[in-house]
Amino acid sequence: MSVPKDSPSLIPPHGGYRELQSYQMAEIVYDATVVFCDRFIDKRSRTHDQMVQAARSGKQNIAEGSMASGTSKKTELKLIGVARASLEELLLDFQDYLRQKGLPLWGKEYPAAQAVRKLAWAKNRSYTTYRTFEEALPVVAANTMIAWSTRQTICSTGNCGPWKKSF
Repeated sequence: MSVPKDSPSLIPPHGGYRELQSYQMAEIVYDATVVFCDRFIDKRSRTHDQMVQAARSGKQNIAEGSMASGTSKKTELKLIGVARASLEELLLDFQDYLRQKGLPLWGKEYPAAQAVRKLAWAKNRSYTTYRTFEEALPVVAANTMIAWSTRQTICSTGNCGPWKKSF
């Protein structure tokens, strides 16, 4: 007995996470965080390890949530929540870095912050899209992560929460 082509499958389509904007942005965040930490934070530091792992967790949990979506929406939502929490932790680490070094946090009207946010609309963006900013001085690199990458990635996984008006 054959199944008609238009009948629903037992397990709905899932995966395809590489096409998700949230995954693509999380991958950029991960790559940029590794570069930032390797340049500006001692590799033997717990902070270095935690920031890299938070960025990795954000990316990996989006992928895992996407793969789980076919069999369990509850698991998918749980993993996306873990991704958001990891990226929130990373955002706070970048803010802490600036505060502890006595460096300024850019406001949304700061010209460089606006330039970084405009890159969000670039086609086929990747880490190289942000390389100029990420490989600059630490104040520029940290603010770049805060101004676009980390906040936009968190927002792309769901509710923007307190940042809704900051973009």
